[in-house]
Amino acid sequence: MRRAAAFVFIPLLASVALAGCGSSSSPASSAAAASDTYTSVTVSGGFNKAPTVTIPKVTGSGTLLTKTLIQGTGATLTSSEGMIGNYVAYDWSGKTSKLLGSSYTQGTPSLFVGQLLPGLETALIGKKLGSRVLAVIPPADAFGSTGNSTQGIGAKDTLVFVVDMISTFGTGSVSGTQTSSGGGSLPTVVPPASSTAGPTIKINTSAKPPTNLQVKTLIKGTGATLKKGDDIAVQYNGYIWRTGKSFQSSWSTANQPFTTVIGEGQVIPGWDTGLVGQTVGSRVLLVIPPADGYGKPGSPSAGINGTDTLVFVIDILAAS
Repeated sequence: MRRAAAFVFIPLLASVALAGCGSSSSPASSAAAASDTYTSVTVSGGFNKAPTVTIPKVTGSGTLLTKTLIQGTGATLTSSEGMIGNYVAYDWSGKTSKLLGSSYTQGTPSLFVGQLLPGLETALIGKKLGSRVLAVIPPADAFGSTGNSTQGIGAKDTLVFVVDMISTFGTGSVSGTQTSSGGGSLPTVVPPASSTAGPTIKINTSAKPPTNLQVKTLIKGTGATLKKGDDIAVQYNGYIWRTGKSFQSSWSTANQPFTTVIGEGQVIPGWDTGLVGQTVGSRVLLVIPPADGYGKPGSPSAGINGTDTLVFVIDILAAS
């Protein structure tokens, strides 16, 4: 779906498997000195306010350390949920550290969804909403021996995160009953059989597709209204009108939600136009003519020609 590459720091940190839960450091005896270095990272400030983080001017290397700085009283975050939270992140390289990103300076919380770094998964899963969590993450629990050149993170760099856990959201399908299935001159959307399966679309391929963008709200969510520039998490199923077949589905890709910035040209124009103004919790049908899709070049890798009309059913899970 992405028209232009974008790096949303928290949701797309790494493509790795869930590493399990943890709430404290677990240093090996041979790493005692390094562990002491890790515990010398200090954080001050109140929940959901930009923290002051002090990182020592020494080399940071050791075993993963996680610590709950402020204990929340809300629901416990599970591995099947996404989370909305504020964060600040640093790259600790040698005797220096640099700021990688901060949602506090961006002015809106970030979405934590999909496959995060193993150390960050360990730090957050099993913690309660309302908590502030510190994670000091060695390379083995971050980007491994390759680092991340896009962010200037070296192979031996330690990462330091402070995360305020605000709320959670489901990552399957939206709840609610479809008040419309499309139909008529539009394709028909068949609701999913379960919350982890996506809806499917039936298209009359012999019919002529509409020449203008069509937007139909099938389930009206009660959440926030999407604005230009919002980070969003969605599930979707995309079809080619000509073939009547799905060419891509986030539900069938390990059931991992897709994250992007909406209204800023990071996805095809039909998404930007059709989703801005919708509400979180909604299911939306989009019928997208070529000009609002991939244009004359199409997308050969997905089997999309330059004259193809695209059809999407999209569940809007969260926004920030």
